[in-house]
Amino acid sequence: CCLGSHYDSHTHLKWLKARLMSALLNFQSFLVCILLFICTSTYLRAQLPSYIRRDKEGFAAFAYKGSVIGTRLSPWVSLSCMVMAVFVLLF
Repeated sequence: CCLGSHYDSHTHLKWLKARLMSALLNFQSFLVCILLFICTSTYLRAQLPSYIRRDKEGFAAFAYKGSVIGTRLSPWVSLSCMVMAVFVLLF
């Protein structure tokens, strides 16, 4: 009785951890994360330009690179977002 319920909860925790980690291992989820990062960093650079600059270090520098990609390739990023939205909704 008790041993079986402990095993089930342990198995459920392993399954939950595997599902959380699979966002970067699944290619479609990885692309969604990249697109969300690019769009978010581009928006934040437009709203808070003093926080996301080239001369910053750490995450701000990484967000700056994402915002440059979003700014320079904005038609392609928007098209990719629309295509990915269709794939997420249908598949």
